[in-house]
Amino acid sequence: MPENLPDNRPLEGRVALVTGSSRGIGAACAIALAQAGAHVVLTGRDVRALEGVEDAIHAAGGQSTIAPLDLTEGDSIARLASAITSRWDKLDILVISAAYLPTLTPVTQIEPKQFNTAITTNLLATQALLAAFDPLLKRSGQGRVIGMTSSVGSQPRAYWAAYGATKAAFESLLDSYGQEVEKIGGVKVAIVDPGATRTAMRAKAYPGEDPKTVKPAEIVGDQLVELLSQDFPTGHRMQVVKTS
Repeated sequence: MPENLPDNRPLEGRVALVTGSSRGIGAACAIALAQAGAHVVLTGRDVRALEGVEDAIHAAGGQSTIAPLDLTEGDSIARLASAITSRWDKLDILVISAAYLPTLTPVTQIEPKQFNTAITTNLLATQALLAAFDPLLKRSGQGRVIGMTSSVGSQPRAYWAAYGATKAAFESLLDSYGQEVEKIGGVKVAIVDPGATRTAMRAKAYPGEDPKTVKPAEIVGDQLVELLSQDFPTGHRMQVVKTS
């Protein structure tokens, strides 16, 4: 075993798909899953950034595959599902991390094009992912779906409506799916709120904030592995906390 890998690899042999894994929380989750033994399929639009994440995974002795795609393109998710099905007969873990943050603005001034992109990326793509990968998740026997959310999905905040509304619908969609499949094939769904995390999206929303005052994305990845290393009831909610 390579020196970089931990002795304890709780996700050994599992196949994981992480959307939005080219940077930020998605990248940190992908790296953590690979370190825990999973073969991670990396998706995102930025090929060079995906290659950087893959290099980090391989340098640590992990396994990954790059699958560049734009979630807003019509048949991209169906093509991804077809490609994964041709290589593996199951999908053990689906982490839905990709998200689009529109400009923060009053409800009356929401820019329609940005709002539409947020709805497509944060909501419509989620439904398409669940539909496309449901058969593979059920074949796993222990399929796990993790949705990365935001507190504004359940606690509306002024100027955040365009994003918060999509996250509220995102959570409802995932919870409904979880209830539908909890007794079929062992698939379980959890929703994770990363909280304040050092990412480019956070910097866009809070341009004056010192990034050193919020936790690094690696903490989210580590706590995700902890969650996936144990059993949890479908509909489980987790708030990532900053560790000392």
